[in-house]
Amino acid sequence: MTQHSPSAACGCFHCGLPIPPEADFHARLDEAERDFCCFGCQSVCAAIYEAGLQGYYQRTPEGVLLGPPPEPPKDIEIYDFDEVQQEFTTCSGDIRDIHLLVEGIHCPACVWLIERGLQRAPGVQTVEVNLASKRLHLRWDNSKSRLSDLIRALARIGYSGVPYDPESAEGAIQKANRAMLYRLFFAGFAMMNMMWIAIALYSGANQDEFRGFFHWMGLLLATPTLLYSGYPFYRGAMGGLRAGHLTMDLPIALGLSVTYVYSLYVTLTNNQQGEVFFDTVTNLTFVILVGRYLEGMFRHQAVSATKRLMELQPRVAIVMLEGEEKMTPIRGVKLGDHVLIKPGYKVPVDGVVLEGHSAVDESMLSGESAPVHKSVGAQVSAGTVNTDGMLLVEVRAQLQDTTLSKIIRLVEEAQSSKAPIQRLADTIVPWFVLVTLICATVTFFIWNSHDFEIALMAATSVLIITCPCALGMATPMSIAVASGLGAKHGILVKNGLVLETLSKVTHFVFDKTGTLTEGKMSVAEIHVAVGADEGEVLRHAAAAERYSEHSVAKAIVAEVESRQLPYRSLEASGFRATAGLGVEASIEGKTVLLGSAEWLTRQGIELDAGLHAMAQTLETQAMSCVYVALYGKHLAIVALADKLRADAQQLVSELRAAGITMTLLSGDRRPVAEAVARQLGGMEVIAEVLPQDKDQVIQRLQQNGAVVAMVGDGVNDAPALIRADVGIALGSGTDVSVESADIVLMYNELDKVRQATQLSRRTLLTIKQNIGLSFVYNAIMVPLAMMAKVSPLVAAISMPISSLIVIGNAARIRTLFKKQ
Repeated sequence: MTQHSPSAACGCFHCGLPIPPEADFHARLDEAERDFCCFGCQSVCAAIYEAGLQGYYQRTPEGVLLGPPPEPPKDIEIYDFDEVQQEFTTCSGDIRDIHLLVEGIHCPACVWLIERGLQRAPGVQTVEVNLASKRLHLRWDNSKSRLSDLIRALARIGYSGVPYDPESAEGAIQKANRAMLYRLFFAGFAMMNMMWIAIALYSGANQDEFRGFFHWMGLLLATPTLLYSGYPFYRGAMGGLRAGHLTMDLPIALGLSVTYVYSLYVTLTNNQQGEVFFDTVTNLTFVILVGRYLEGMFRHQAVSATKRLMELQPRVAIVMLEGEEKMTPIRGVKLGDHVLIKPGYKVPVDGVVLEGHSAVDESMLSGESAPVHKSVGAQVSAGTVNTDGMLLVEVRAQLQDTTLSKIIRLVEEAQSSKAPIQRLADTIVPWFVLVTLICATVTFFIWNSHDFEIALMAATSVLIITCPCALGMATPMSIAVASGLGAKHGILVKNGLVLETLSKVTHFVFDKTGTLTEGKMSVAEIHVAVGADEGEVLRHAAAAERYSEHSVAKAIVAEVESRQLPYRSLEASGFRATAGLGVEASIEGKTVLLGSAEWLTRQGIELDAGLHAMAQTLETQAMSCVYVALYGKHLAIVALADKLRADAQQLVSELRAAGITMTLLSGDRRPVAEAVARQLGGMEVIAEVLPQDKDQVIQRLQQNGAVVAMVGDGVNDAPALIRADVGIALGSGTDVSVESADIVLMYNELDKVRQATQLSRRTLLTIKQNIGLSFVYNAIMVPLAMMAKVSPLVAAISMPISSLIVIGNAARIRTLFKKQ
């Protein structure tokens, strides 16, 4: 007969559950025979050892491990089709990015196992597991590994993964809430029945022959309550101890256990002097579970911004097929489809208007209350509402690439991130629990010399009343609420670090064109050299500039078209643009140069003295001048004006009043930039900066000790946005600058910068308040409990109240913009 390891007596080597008598699953591992409860556990354990990942078992709490491996998902080959993957993944060629919802994750050891197990698979680039949300972020090369292969690799080490879907994640939350409610109802039922026993005992039954009977009845009610309803406390406490951490469940589990064991001792020995406290056990379990359920409910409501954003996405769209309307699930809508949007309906896709005109309510995305007029050629975004007209829209973005989807991803990432101040709380909590245990022990020994039962109740009160929960939630709750509020008002914050850093900014750097100004250049004046034909010069200038996307080029082309001068018939070739200087092109065989004075000088063109002097005069009036050369001669200057944003003056004034220094950064001529600065009340000006040098300006400010925020909107700003401590991109900015920024302002309003600053300061203040509230609560209640002035039941009621206060205070952040 085979000699099995002692683990058989303790349970399955992999999952820790009892082994059924009929089970016959064994394997020899590390020169020892191991026993398993089922073939699934045996197979998973063998796979872990074959992969050289047996260190998992040293990192996992022994005896309360994973539970048997969950059933792997069926028909996973369907996830290999590109048509299916496009619903869940973001693609860059063969490089795919996906979030998987993983069943079976229980502890940090699971995170360690999954990350190291999948990193060995071919083509896998990054594996990141979020323990709190049970989500796996996976990036892999689809040409080297199929998604189904990676899901199978996950199943081989004991986990079931499916593409993350918000609705299924919401379902998992509801499932956990139901389990909590079942435990809560059971404890409530036991508590109500225990109340009659307690009334009988306190009414005199503890003095007669029924004393023992009522004690045993209390034991029969308290035991299943502790084992079933109190199981989450023991699971959390034991898991923390085996992982080497003191969790907030430990004091609760100790308090319940000590009270129960003493009551059990009195019942079994029929001790006539001692009293039983089974009613305390059931009452504490019920009240603490109520507190936890309320915490979870309020916490979910406080951070429900993501859920509200998800609800903006319509589930179906009306697709026009061969002139007929067809109701189509939103996941079935493809790029290029034509979607009909009726009055009062939500826009289901990102796209371009092909027919019709209407006003679209974009307040849910941008915070702008006034509907925006849309006609042919206008962009529309999913989640907005078509108010009064019929629109036919061509789909330009898939579901996962819409503006709304990107906002949801940013909010989720921000809500799950940690600010540096949270490290303080994370460091304190384990020590907090240790101090709690010491205080409870000291309390017991002090009171034990007077009365054992008072000592027991006082020590239990100390264990229950201390609440590191509030301290642990102080930061993440505030960040989650702030991120949701920001998203509601068109301020997308990418992580918690940004909120903390923005509140400490001492210096703002503003790009000029498109940030402080509207970025809508228009031709204000045109001056030509003596003998030059103004119309001829403008036609050649427009013929060259029509190939450029720069705002200067668009202004010159718009001016020529407004004069109805023919320029498209001119043959153009050899177009070349040099960033920060100008453009060059060959028009009808003649070289045309447009740009700065330096650009013409570099090309060997002699500047016209009269035109150059006029340009210098115009630049002092905040006009940008473009020098035009044709036939090898400097023939004209085109003066362009750009209006200041309406809210620029107010923002600059408020920042100046707050003691924040500012710099205007521009690639434009110094006189132009200085004229804009004067209109704003004066600030430091750094002008004529080439795009590649903008980030060096930021670096110099940082080296001088400034905490720098950069506000920009263009491609040229991207390096500076990355270099700054906080990069802020306006909603009118390009994709490059938005990707480079830490904060994205969805609506094209400069006042959102002020609101973002207010939000960051309010968030940091709330975090400090929450940490302070947690310390004040414990500083008052713990001494009262040690003085035996607080019963365990009052302690159980007080404990969740402190957490609810923290949640409520964090929720107050949502009132920040109500008066604005």
